[in-house]
Amino acid sequence: MHSFRVGVVGLGNMGSVHAKALAEGEIRGAVLAAVCDAGKERLDWAKEQLGGEIARFTDAGELFTSGTVDGVLIATPHYDHPALALRAFAQGLHVLIEKPAGVYTKQVREMNEAAAASGKVYGIMYNQRLNPMYLKLRELVRSGELGEVRRTNWIITDWYRSQSYYDSGSWRATWEGEGGGVLINQCPHQLDLWHWTTGLKPKRLRAFCHFGKHRNIEVENEVTAYVEYENGGTGVFIATTAEAPGTNRFEAAGTRGKIVIEQGKLSFWRLGMSEPEFNATYRGGFGSPECSPVDVPVEAGEGPQHPGIMQDWTNAVLQGTPLVAPGEDGIHGLMLSNAMLLSTWTDGWVDFPIDEERFYMELRKRIEQSRAVRSGAASAAGGGGV
Repeated sequence: MHSFRVGVVGLGNMGSVHAKALAEGEIRGAVLAAVCDAGKERLDWAKEQLGGEIARFTDAGELFTSGTVDGVLIATPHYDHPALALRAFAQGLHVLIEKPAGVYTKQVREMNEAAAASGKVYGIMYNQRLNPMYLKLRELVRSGELGEVRRTNWIITDWYRSQSYYDSGSWRATWEGEGGGVLINQCPHQLDLWHWTTGLKPKRLRAFCHFGKHRNIEVENEVTAYVEYENGGTGVFIATTAEAPGTNRFEAAGTRGKIVIEQGKLSFWRLGMSEPEFNATYRGGFGSPECSPVDVPVEAGEGPQHPGIMQDWTNAVLQGTPLVAPGEDGIHGLMLSNAMLLSTWTDGWVDFPIDEERFYMELRKRIEQSRAVRSGAASAAGGGGV
């Protein structure tokens, strides 16, 4: 393949950004060959801003069978990601999906299975995996520098959203239009990183989600969750869109120290002796392990972000290099968010892997009562924004 021809499906907030990056040659080896959106005004924008030679479609199926592209970047509303990916794989196309992978794990599992059967390169837009801080955290954890991780704690409350934001689209913050709130729309990156950086496997979870708290919306906008891991460790995840000023603080505590990421800085405190060893040998009463800060060099900035993931996907197609964000990984963070909602809806603990059929059944109940259904206003325009 001389050059990788890409089509962008969905020209909403993020799809437009991705299409422009491709059209302007930011992704080596890839070219923007086509775009698709149901809205005429978005296609008119594409003709004006991206070039008249780029093929334009109102129907994704026509794009997939047109022969104009080798792969597609799907940036439509959340519910559509798996369905469109399945159709693209069936046509022999490589696929990169915006986050989240979908709304419920049952549909994402079907997408993952189709991707594996197709043999095509399948990625997800987890651009925060290229952030130097989270790369360093993963490196320190996986190398054993932190010892066994015993506790994680992520407070992510700086997603402030006013009522006017929610009122900007009748599909926003509805079960029919988006399939969830802060967990599915704002926090997919954090839920992915929570799992990806530590490698911890959740065993069971208990969560308390509040729906429309301080806002006139249907979905969750305040969440507190507690998870127990297979290794005996525990974790807490707190998120809201109705708090100002907000906090973004991620802690990972292990048997050899603690790492904290906050305000764009990674801090590492290393124990002189591992906690289990100190506990087994210390005889002094009110003592604690000696602790000292460690200067950890971290590359400045937030990394290549979205263009970096598109470049990584392109390299995988053209050169066979491994993906930093394989599409199959999208199910992990989604299962955490599904578990949090299911725990709240059933008022109890949820074991992993979750009961996917039960979650879907509970979700359907809420979709059927959604105001987006009643108003017929669910959006079919491009998505992927937060």
